[in-house]
Amino acid sequence: MKRSKIVRDHRSVLNTDAFDKRRFKELFGMSDGLQKVRDEGQLPTAEALLGDIWAALYKMKPRIVAGGIHPALKANQTILKKIMKDEHFEEYRNFTRLDDLAATVCTVKFGEKINAWLADAKALDEELLEKMEAVEALQDNVPIEQATPEGMDEIDEPVQELAEASDKLNDKLELTLETSGERFLQAMDEAVEETIKVKDSLISLMGGSSAGKGDADLKKVPLREQLAVADQLATNPKMQEIAEWAGRFKEVASKKQKTNYAESMERRGVTTGNEIERLLPIELGLYTHDATKKDFLRRFAEEETMQYDQRKREELGKGPIVFCLDQSGSMKLLDNQSKGFILALLSIAKKQRRDLCVLLFSTTVQQETFVKGKITSSELARLARTYLGGGTDFTLSLKEALKVIGGSTFKNADVIFVTDGEDEISNSFLKEFNEMKKQKKFNVLSLILGKDTKIAESFSDRVLHVTDFDEEGSFTAFEI
Repeated sequence: MKRSKIVRDHRSVLNTDAFDKRRFKELFGMSDGLQKVRDEGQLPTAEALLGDIWAALYKMKPRIVAGGIHPALKANQTILKKIMKDEHFEEYRNFTRLDDLAATVCTVKFGEKINAWLADAKALDEELLEKMEAVEALQDNVPIEQATPEGMDEIDEPVQELAEASDKLNDKLELTLETSGERFLQAMDEAVEETIKVKDSLISLMGGSSAGKGDADLKKVPLREQLAVADQLATNPKMQEIAEWAGRFKEVASKKQKTNYAESMERRGVTTGNEIERLLPIELGLYTHDATKKDFLRRFAEEETMQYDQRKREELGKGPIVFCLDQSGSMKLLDNQSKGFILALLSIAKKQRRDLCVLLFSTTVQQETFVKGKITSSELARLARTYLGGGTDFTLSLKEALKVIGGSTFKNADVIFVTDGEDEISNSFLKEFNEMKKQKKFNVLSLILGKDTKIAESFSDRVLHVTDFDEEGSFTAFEI
């Protein structure tokens, strides 16, 4: 269902200013979650309530105004007072204050919990239901821009009726909050916990792989993209599980990349040269003695002094990545793991500015290309929900990989091939594929989750047998 992105009710019971209202209007237009909660609102003034909840969470010093509020907003005022007087409220604000993402997601969660609490209260209390319906009916006859009764010489009858009905509703709501206030505040606690989980998952999905930099990396993603993915995380258990795997695999990937760098400085025997920092202690000793100093200097000039041999630093980010992922029916149980694994590869590709092409295959092939490792919210959603099913066709996926590598942007690509299945490949295609490997100078790493590795060995440079993606052998892919 297409929802309206327009905020019509800007009324407030807080000390909101023009900036607050304009910013909430912008965020409301970006967030499907806010629009959904507004549409499902149990109170007639649900839209205004959401704006005030956001302001209470976001502003530096929010406070409830003393008087002069619209009569229909009295219920909103009662709810805000309950929330803001809670001893945990300032703790919540440590997480949401001046944070567009956290404040918006938390507003959605508060709105959902308030809607659910009110729905339960109405189901148990027919009087509360009747009073809410009465206010809603009367509100239709009073424009939002209508002046409040205070300070008016003559009070219009519809305004007077709305004010009286709102007072009765507010009295009933206050009584309900007194009797079930603990349950209400517990729901608010749950809303904050869910918000923190959503943000952490968002960092796992869209943040980088560097430890401690996830929040900073996330801020580089456009806010509209952040909110779009946050809305999906809040409602989609599959996305939440993918986020958990992505966080796990990104951490491993980061360690693997650091290990590659550290190993590049490892001493691996003795060679000759004239790099002072790598000279053996015995050579330095020869330099300090008058009898051997001249001989040392001669050999040093001729690059014949003994020095430690070190592994050359690996050239990380040497080329694009082509990831061929089997999506036949037997891989279904590992689907969320595999998506998290792809996101970890994307974090490497983004950091090293490498293109990544994902080839999802069964008896068909679906291609997703991520330039410089960047992924949008719509691409992320599509990747998460895509599962091909069916049988397994190695030849089809390898042919598609050759087409991708044949493109100008995917020269010198590294190919990672993942499958749990078995298939036959014709000798003629194997010959063609292996000749293209030599010609295009690319390598193939195969992760085999099944039992038979013989076919994969015929077209791969390296084959690793693993049981799932969360295994040390699989992490070899993060070293490319």
